[in-house]
Amino acid sequence: MMPLDAIAALFPDLEPAELSVWIERRWVQPERAADGQWLFQEIDVARVRLVYDLRHQLGVHDEVVPLVLSLLDQVYELRCTLKAMNEALSAQPPEVQAAVLAAVAGRSRQAE
Repeated sequence: MMPLDAIAALFPDLEPAELSVWIERRWVQPERAADGQWLFQEIDVARVRLVYDLRHQLGVHDEVVPLVLSLLDQVYELRCTLKAMNEALSAQPPEVQAAVLAAVAGRSRQAE
């Protein structure tokens, strides 16, 4: 886990007040230590980097950030679900795998 000052070192032009706003808005959700300090796990650091890029590199406005984060979270959840489904399908007998793949291919052709 990383303390707030380590985050500040990674993003020297990110003001602590701005990061505090991100935490208040729950765009970033670090843990609180017993002494009240914020502790950032690796995933929190990645989220800070994402929000930083949205705000500082891409110029995304504050009111749009929650929408972008929500959509990215949904994509992440979808990827996790697809990975789990792929692993479950891979554990099935070949005839089950073939039947599922044929059904998916049939639906893809119908969508065209």
